[in-house]
Amino acid sequence: MFSLSRQFSGVRSKPQLLTIPAPTSILSSPAPASTHVQTSLKQVLPLHTPTPPPTNNNPKPPLTSPHLPQPPNHKHNNKPPTMSTARFSTNDVTVVFFLGGPGSGKGTQSSNLVKDYGFVHLSAGDLLRAEQVREGSQYGDLIREYIREGKIVPMEVTVALLSNAMADSLATSPPPAGTKARFLIDGFPRKLDQAVFFEETVCPSELVLFLDCPEDVMEARLLKRGETSGRDDDNAASIRKRFHTFVETSMPVVDDFKKKDKVVWVKADSSVEQVYEEIKAGIEARGLEAR
Repeated sequence: MFSLSRQFSGVRSKPQLLTIPAPTSILSSPAPASTHVQTSLKQVLPLHTPTPPPTNNNPKPPLTSPHLPQPPNHKHNNKPPTMSTARFSTNDVTVVFFLGGPGSGKGTQSSNLVKDYGFVHLSAGDLLRAEQVREGSQYGDLIREYIREGKIVPMEVTVALLSNAMADSLATSPPPAGTKARFLIDGFPRKLDQAVFFEETVCPSELVLFLDCPEDVMEARLLKRGETSGRDDDNAASIRKRFHTFVETSMPVVDDFKKKDKVVWVKADSSVEQVYEEIKAGIEARGLEAR
């Protein structure tokens, strides 16, 4: 039996930044507290920016959008993000990234954390699926095509959706007076460049909560779930591909945050109750008390 953490040995995924024309982005502008911000890309991304004419003879333009904000044009330098560039301040919100292999138990434990610690649970995957089918979305086709081709959706889209969801939550359900809003971001970041872009444009994270679970345990859980879930990817072949993708792309995120002493690492192969006790001990040691 071996875990994803032990399988991962020195794997690094070099951040790849998209080459996307750079319109004016308002991700770094503070969201007015009194303004309701919808969880739609229309509120954060400029619309109707003219597309520059192609510079080659290929009649089909690349699958990019001229309306997406430009990611930072530099390599990860491990410098902390500054409050002048992030949309939200760590004085007002606490962001926890929640990572773990497929079948590690993130969904179950997210429900516990929402109930006991006052987190707002945001799933990057759920937001993308909702935007894909939202009536009038100008990014639905782009998201659908990337998913169909097995590619990671451009991080500018995913980060914009997360940023809008945070702003919408703050506008409609602000935290109790004298407390900070808490956001548990499930299944994100999937790659290191996503983490860098989010922290520079939305908000620096407090920590990464990582569930470390052996592959054979996760596979058994997913196959059991597949008996009733109806999901096409809950089969042995797809499950192993997902494990491989996680090790290649997401473990470098965990490794990077661990170097910064920002990881709560929990073994997730025991009972739900035992795993939750370890999670509580880990996050409370970092100053996140129950509410």
